Amino acid sequence: MAAYILRRLVSAIAVMAMVGIFVFLLLRLAPGDPAAIIAGDKAAPQVIAAIRQQLGLNEPIPVQFVHWLFSVLGGDFGTSLFSRRPVLELISLRLEPTISISILTIILSVTIGVTFGILAAWRAGGPVDRILTAFATLGFSVPVFVVGFFLIYLFAIRIHWLPVQGYVSIDNGPGPWFVHLILPTLALSLPYIAFIARVTRASMLAVLSEDYMRTAAAKGASSYAMLFHHALKNAGVPILTVIGISFAYLISGVVITETVFNVPGIGRLVVDALNNRDYPIIQGVLILVSGLYVLINLVVDLSYNLVDPRIRY
Repeated sequence: MAAYILRRLVSAIAVMAMVGIFVFLLLRLAPGDPAAIIAGDKAAPQVIAAIRQQLGLNEPIPVQFVHWLFSVLGGDFGTSLFSRRPVLELISLRLEPTISISILTIILSVTIGVTFGILAAWRAGGPVDRILTAFATLGFSVPVFVVGFFLIYLFAIRIHWLPVQGYVSIDNGPGPWFVHLILPTLALSLPYIAFIARVTRASMLAVLSEDYMRTAAAKGASSYAMLFHHALKNAGVPILTVIGISFAYLISGVVITETVFNVPGIGRLVVDALNNRDYPIIQGVLILVSGLYVLINLVVDLSYNLVDPRIRY
Protein backbone atom coordinates (compact mmCIF):
# COMPACT_ATOMS: atom_id res chain seq x y z
CA MET A 1 0.00 0.00 0.00
CA ALA A 2 2.84 2.41 0.81
CA ALA A 3 4.46 1.75 -2.57
CA TYR A 4 1.12 2.34 -4.31
CA ILE A 5 0.66 5.69 -2.56
CA LEU A 6 4.26 6.68 -3.33
CA ARG A 7 3.80 5.95 -7.03
CA ARG A 8 0.67 8.08 -7.14
CA LEU A 9 2.39 10.95 -5.33
CA VAL A 10 5.33 10.90 -7.75
CA SER A 11 2.91 10.91 -10.68
CA ALA A 12 1.02 13.86 -9.18
CA ILE A 13 4.23 15.87 -8.74
CA ALA A 14 5.29 15.13 -12.32
CA VAL A 15 1.90 16.22 -13.64
CA MET A 16 2.03 19.50 -11.70
CA ALA A 17 5.52 20.21 -13.04
CA MET A 18 4.32 19.70 -16.61
CA VAL A 19 1.26 21.87 -15.99
CA GLY A 20 3.44 24.68 -14.62
CA ILE A 21 5.75 24.64 -17.66
CA PHE A 22 2.86 24.43 -20.11
CA VAL A 23 0.87 27.27 -18.51
CA PHE A 24 3.87 29.57 -18.33
CA LEU A 25 5.00 28.99 -21.91
CA LEU A 26 1.51 29.04 -23.38
CA LEU A 27 0.77 32.50 -22.02
CA ARG A 28 4.21 33.92 -22.80
CA LEU A 29 4.28 32.67 -26.40
CA ALA A 30 0.69 33.65 -27.20
CA PRO A 31 0.22 36.81 -29.30
CA GLY A 32 -0.43 40.07 -27.49
CA ASP A 33 1.52 42.42 -25.24
CA PRO A 34 0.19 43.19 -21.75
CA ALA A 35 2.40 46.28 -21.59
CA ALA A 36 0.67 47.70 -24.69
CA ILE A 37 -2.74 46.93 -23.18
CA ILE A 38 -1.84 48.68 -19.93
CA ALA A 39 -0.41 51.71 -21.75
CA GLY A 40 -3.39 52.11 -24.06
CA ASP A 41 -3.85 52.30 -27.80
CA LYS A 42 -2.24 55.73 -28.23
CA ALA A 43 0.77 55.20 -25.96
CA ALA A 44 4.23 56.05 -27.24
CA PRO A 45 6.72 53.20 -27.77
CA GLN A 46 8.89 54.62 -24.98
CA VAL A 47 6.02 54.30 -22.52
CA ILE A 48 5.36 50.70 -23.56
CA ALA A 49 9.06 49.88 -23.26
CA ALA A 50 9.19 51.38 -19.76
CA ILE A 51 6.19 49.31 -18.66
CA ARG A 52 7.78 46.14 -20.07
CA GLN A 53 10.95 46.92 -18.17
CA GLN A 54 8.99 47.51 -14.95
CA LEU A 55 7.08 44.23 -15.30
CA GLY A 56 10.21 42.25 -16.13
CA LEU A 57 8.91 41.24 -19.55
CA ASN A 58 12.19 42.17 -21.24
CA GLU A 59 14.04 39.36 -19.51
CA PRO A 60 14.57 36.05 -21.35
CA ILE A 61 11.72 33.59 -20.97
CA PRO A 62 13.85 31.04 -19.01
CA VAL A 63 14.78 33.74 -16.51
CA GLN A 64 11.14 34.78 -16.16
CA PHE A 65 10.17 31.15 -15.60
CA VAL A 66 12.78 30.61 -12.86
CA HIS A 67 11.68 33.77 -11.04
CA TRP A 68 8.03 32.75 -11.35
CA LEU A 69 8.67 29.15 -10.22
CA PHE A 70 10.54 30.13 -7.06
CA SER A 71 7.85 32.69 -6.23
CA VAL A 72 5.09 30.09 -6.63
CA LEU A 73 6.94 27.56 -4.49
CA GLY A 74 7.21 30.27 -1.84
CA GLY A 75 3.46 30.91 -1.95
CA ASP A 76 3.73 34.14 -3.95
CA PHE A 77 1.69 34.02 -7.16
CA GLY A 78 2.66 37.53 -8.13
CA THR A 79 0.80 40.78 -8.51
CA SER A 80 -1.92 41.63 -11.00
CA LEU A 81 -0.59 43.68 -13.91
CA PHE A 82 -3.61 45.97 -13.81
CA SER A 83 -4.97 46.25 -10.28
CA ARG A 84 -1.48 45.89 -8.74
CA ARG A 85 -2.95 43.71 -6.00
CA PRO A 86 -1.63 40.27 -4.99
CA VAL A 87 -3.05 37.46 -7.10
CA LEU A 88 -3.91 35.31 -4.08
CA GLU A 89 -5.86 38.21 -2.60
CA LEU A 90 -7.88 38.63 -5.79
CA ILE A 91 -8.52 34.88 -5.98
CA SER A 92 -9.57 34.70 -2.32
CA LEU A 93 -12.14 37.45 -2.91
CA ARG A 94 -13.74 35.35 -5.67
CA LEU A 95 -13.53 31.93 -4.03
CA GLU A 96 -16.81 31.86 -2.12
CA PRO A 97 -19.20 32.00 -5.12
CA THR A 98 -17.20 29.44 -7.12
CA ILE A 99 -16.78 27.02 -4.21
CA SER A 100 -20.47 27.35 -3.33
CA ILE A 101 -21.61 26.53 -6.87
CA SER A 102 -19.04 23.73 -7.26
CA ILE A 103 -19.87 21.96 -3.99
CA LEU A 104 -23.63 22.13 -4.55
CA THR A 105 -23.15 20.94 -8.14
CA ILE A 106 -21.08 17.93 -7.14
CA ILE A 107 -23.45 16.95 -4.32
CA LEU A 108 -26.50 17.26 -6.56
CA SER A 109 -24.86 15.54 -9.54
CA VAL A 110 -23.52 12.56 -7.60
CA THR A 111 -26.72 12.05 -5.60
CA ILE A 112 -29.13 12.26 -8.51
CA GLY A 113 -26.81 10.76 -11.14
CA VAL A 114 -25.99 7.62 -9.17
CA THR A 115 -29.64 7.20 -8.12
CA PHE A 116 -30.89 7.54 -11.69
CA GLY A 117 -28.24 5.12 -12.95
CA ILE A 118 -29.18 2.49 -10.36
CA LEU A 119 -32.89 2.82 -11.10
CA ALA A 120 -32.29 2.60 -14.87
CA ALA A 121 -30.17 -0.55 -14.46
CA TRP A 122 -32.65 -2.12 -12.04
CA ARG A 123 -35.52 -1.59 -14.49
CA ALA A 124 -33.46 -2.10 -17.65
CA GLY A 125 -35.61 -2.06 -20.78
CA GLY A 126 -38.67 -0.77 -18.96
CA PRO A 127 -40.38 2.64 -19.03
CA VAL A 128 -38.25 3.96 -16.16
CA ASP A 129 -35.06 2.99 -17.97
CA ARG A 130 -36.18 4.60 -21.24
CA ILE A 131 -37.25 7.83 -19.54
CA LEU A 132 -34.01 8.13 -17.54
CA THR A 133 -31.89 7.24 -20.58
CA ALA A 134 -33.66 9.90 -22.67
CA PHE A 135 -33.12 12.44 -19.88
CA ALA A 136 -29.43 11.52 -19.65
CA THR A 137 -28.97 11.87 -23.42
CA LEU A 138 -30.72 15.24 -23.45
CA GLY A 139 -28.81 16.52 -20.44
CA PHE A 140 -25.46 15.55 -21.92
CA SER A 141 -26.27 17.11 -25.30
CA VAL A 142 -27.64 20.54 -24.37
CA PRO A 143 -24.97 23.22 -23.65
CA VAL A 144 -24.83 24.72 -20.19
CA PHE A 145 -25.54 28.26 -21.38
CA VAL A 146 -28.70 27.11 -23.19
CA VAL A 147 -29.96 25.44 -20.01
CA GLY A 148 -29.04 28.55 -18.04
CA PHE A 149 -30.98 30.92 -20.29
CA PHE A 150 -33.98 28.57 -20.28
CA LEU A 151 -34.00 28.39 -16.49
CA ILE A 152 -33.73 32.18 -16.23
CA TYR A 153 -36.63 32.63 -18.63
CA LEU A 154 -38.83 30.05 -16.90
CA PHE A 155 -38.19 30.54 -13.19
CA ALA A 156 -37.08 34.18 -13.06
CA ILE A 157 -38.89 35.98 -15.87
CA ARG A 158 -42.08 33.99 -16.39
CA ILE A 159 -43.10 32.80 -12.91
CA HIS A 160 -40.83 35.05 -10.79
CA TRP A 161 -39.84 32.35 -8.32
CA LEU A 162 -36.09 32.95 -8.31
CA PRO A 163 -33.72 35.89 -8.90
CA VAL A 164 -32.45 36.39 -12.44
CA GLN A 165 -28.75 36.91 -11.72
CA GLY A 166 -26.23 37.85 -9.06
CA TYR A 167 -24.84 36.35 -5.90
CA VAL A 168 -25.48 36.95 -2.20
CA SER A 169 -22.79 36.02 0.31
CA ILE A 170 -23.62 33.44 2.93
CA ASP A 171 -22.79 36.13 5.51
CA ASN A 172 -26.15 37.69 4.61
CA GLY A 173 -27.96 34.52 5.62
CA PRO A 174 -28.23 30.97 4.25
CA GLY A 175 -31.66 31.67 2.75
CA PRO A 176 -30.71 34.42 0.25
CA TRP A 177 -27.40 32.65 -0.41
CA PHE A 178 -29.12 29.39 -1.35
CA VAL A 179 -31.87 31.05 -3.42
CA HIS A 180 -29.33 32.80 -5.63
CA LEU A 181 -27.46 29.51 -6.17
CA ILE A 182 -30.44 27.39 -7.25
CA LEU A 183 -30.47 28.34 -10.94
CA PRO A 184 -26.68 28.29 -11.48
CA THR A 185 -26.41 24.94 -9.72
CA LEU A 186 -29.26 23.39 -11.71
CA ALA A 187 -27.82 24.64 -15.01
CA LEU A 188 -24.34 23.38 -14.22
CA SER A 189 -25.49 20.06 -12.72
CA LEU A 190 -27.53 18.79 -15.66
CA PRO A 191 -24.68 17.48 -17.86
CA TYR A 192 -22.90 15.92 -14.87
CA ILE A 193 -26.08 14.19 -13.70
CA ALA A 194 -26.47 12.76 -17.20
CA PHE A 195 -22.81 11.73 -17.43
CA ILE A 196 -22.75 10.00 -14.04
CA ALA A 197 -26.14 8.36 -14.62
CA ARG A 198 -25.07 6.82 -17.95
CA VAL A 199 -21.83 5.41 -16.55
CA THR A 200 -23.58 4.13 -13.41
CA ARG A 201 -26.24 2.40 -15.48
CA ALA A 202 -23.67 0.70 -17.73
CA SER A 203 -21.52 -0.41 -14.79
CA MET A 204 -24.51 -1.71 -12.84
CA LEU A 205 -25.83 -3.65 -15.84
CA ALA A 206 -22.45 -5.33 -16.29
CA VAL A 207 -22.36 -6.38 -12.64
CA LEU A 208 -26.01 -7.47 -12.49
CA SER A 209 -25.36 -9.96 -15.31
CA GLU A 210 -22.62 -11.75 -13.35
CA ASP A 211 -23.16 -15.29 -12.07
CA TYR A 212 -22.77 -14.35 -8.40
CA MET A 213 -25.65 -11.88 -8.74
CA ARG A 214 -27.91 -14.63 -10.07
CA THR A 215 -26.76 -16.81 -7.19
CA ALA A 216 -27.63 -14.07 -4.70
CA ALA A 217 -31.09 -13.73 -6.26
CA ALA A 218 -31.61 -17.49 -6.13
CA LYS A 219 -30.75 -17.46 -2.42
CA GLY A 220 -33.49 -14.90 -1.81
CA ALA A 221 -31.42 -11.74 -1.39
CA SER A 222 -33.53 -8.60 -1.29
CA SER A 223 -33.43 -6.04 -4.08
CA TYR A 224 -31.80 -3.55 -1.73
CA ALA A 225 -29.03 -5.98 -0.81
CA MET A 226 -28.43 -6.94 -4.42
CA LEU A 227 -28.30 -3.36 -5.69
CA PHE A 228 -26.38 -1.63 -2.93
CA HIS A 229 -24.43 -4.32 -1.08
CA HIS A 230 -23.35 -6.43 -4.05
CA ALA A 231 -23.81 -4.59 -7.37
CA LEU A 232 -22.97 -0.99 -6.45
CA LYS A 233 -19.82 -1.96 -4.56
CA ASN A 234 -18.49 -4.01 -7.47
CA ALA A 235 -19.45 -1.30 -9.98
CA GLY A 236 -17.83 1.40 -7.86
CA VAL A 237 -14.51 1.83 -9.73
CA PRO A 238 -15.99 3.22 -12.99
CA ILE A 239 -18.40 5.37 -11.01
CA LEU A 240 -15.61 6.84 -8.89
CA THR A 241 -13.62 7.45 -12.07
CA VAL A 242 -16.40 9.39 -13.77
CA ILE A 243 -16.97 11.46 -10.63
CA GLY A 244 -13.28 12.38 -10.65
CA ILE A 245 -13.43 13.23 -14.37
CA SER A 246 -16.40 15.49 -13.70
CA PHE A 247 -14.14 17.81 -11.73
CA ALA A 248 -12.06 18.34 -14.87
CA TYR A 249 -15.08 19.61 -16.79
CA LEU A 250 -16.43 21.56 -13.83
CA ILE A 251 -14.07 24.52 -14.18
CA SER A 252 -15.10 25.20 -17.80
CA GLY A 253 -18.74 24.88 -16.83
CA VAL A 254 -18.25 27.27 -13.92
CA VAL A 255 -16.78 29.91 -16.25
CA ILE A 256 -19.83 29.76 -18.53
CA THR A 257 -22.31 29.54 -15.67
CA GLU A 258 -20.85 32.50 -13.80
CA THR A 259 -20.96 34.55 -16.99
CA VAL A 260 -24.59 33.68 -17.72
CA PHE A 261 -25.78 34.32 -14.16
CA ASN A 262 -23.44 37.26 -13.49
CA VAL A 263 -21.79 35.54 -10.53
CA PRO A 264 -18.54 37.24 -9.42
CA GLY A 265 -16.48 34.07 -9.03
CA ILE A 266 -13.21 32.62 -10.27
CA GLY A 267 -14.64 32.08 -13.74
CA ARG A 268 -15.40 35.77 -14.22
CA LEU A 269 -11.95 36.62 -12.86
CA VAL A 270 -10.32 34.39 -15.48
CA VAL A 271 -12.39 35.88 -18.31
CA ASP A 272 -11.43 39.43 -17.31
CA ALA A 273 -7.78 38.42 -16.94
CA LEU A 274 -7.76 36.81 -20.40
CA ASN A 275 -9.19 39.95 -21.96
CA ASN A 276 -6.49 42.06 -20.27
CA ARG A 277 -3.63 39.59 -20.80
CA ASP A 278 -3.06 39.65 -17.05
CA TYR A 279 -0.49 36.82 -16.86
CA PRO A 280 -0.15 36.47 -13.07
CA ILE A 281 -3.90 36.03 -12.49
CA ILE A 282 -4.27 33.48 -15.29
CA GLN A 283 -1.26 31.53 -14.14
CA GLY A 284 -2.31 31.61 -10.50
CA VAL A 285 -5.83 30.38 -11.21
CA LEU A 286 -4.69 27.64 -13.59
CA ILE A 287 -2.04 26.38 -11.18
CA LEU A 288 -4.47 26.30 -8.23
CA VAL A 289 -7.21 24.64 -10.26
CA SER A 290 -4.77 22.10 -11.71
CA GLY A 291 -3.42 21.36 -8.25
CA LEU A 292 -6.93 20.83 -6.93
CA TYR A 293 -7.77 18.55 -9.84
CA VAL A 294 -4.59 16.49 -9.38
CA LEU A 295 -5.34 16.22 -5.65
CA ILE A 296 -8.90 15.07 -6.29
CA ASN A 297 -7.73 12.45 -8.78
CA LEU A 298 -5.12 11.29 -6.28
CA VAL A 299 -7.85 10.86 -3.68
CA VAL A 300 -10.00 9.00 -6.22
CA ASP A 301 -7.09 6.70 -7.12
CA LEU A 302 -6.47 5.91 -3.47
CA SER A 303 -10.17 5.33 -2.84
CA TYR A 304 -10.14 2.55 -5.44
CA ASN A 305 -8.47 0.38 -2.82
CA LEU A 306 -11.52 0.66 -0.60
CA VAL A 307 -13.73 -0.61 -3.43
CA ASP A 308 -11.36 -3.14 -5.02
CA PRO A 309 -8.15 -3.95 -3.05
CA ARG A 310 -6.80 -5.91 -6.04
CA ILE A 311 -5.96 -2.61 -7.80
CA ARG A 312 -2.98 -1.93 -5.53
CA TYR A 313 -1.11 -4.96 -6.87
